[in-house]
Amino acid sequence: QVQLVESGGDLVQAGGSLRLSCVASANIFRLYNMGWYRQAPGKQRESVATITSSASTRYADFVKGRFTISRDNAKKTVYLQMNSLKPEDTAIYYCAAQIGSNRYWGQGTQVTVSS
Repeated sequence: QVQLVESGGDLVQAGGSLRLSCVASANIFRLYNMGWYRQAPGKQRESVATITSSASTRYADFVKGRFTISRDNAKKTVYLQMNSLKPEDTAIYYCAAQIGSNRYWGQGTQVTVSS
């Protein structure tokens, strides 16, 4: 079982920035593929950005050029740097860890972007 704890969510004005962090309890964190997902009210959860164990990254089109995912294996932490935030980025952001067919989720952190 892997526990994930997200932090960094906040209320921010449009155009502002936030950095989300997710700390994992996994003993072999470096082997996990990690990702950030979000869910807005009334909408399905969607992928925002992912980073593999070899640090290959992928982004949803709606965040390309604005968000950056990174990881620090020594700290067992994955980050999501969010710049140029828009009101439509408002959502609960979840961290996920996956190895093989096993996926684990954090509890989420709220990001609210005011116009």
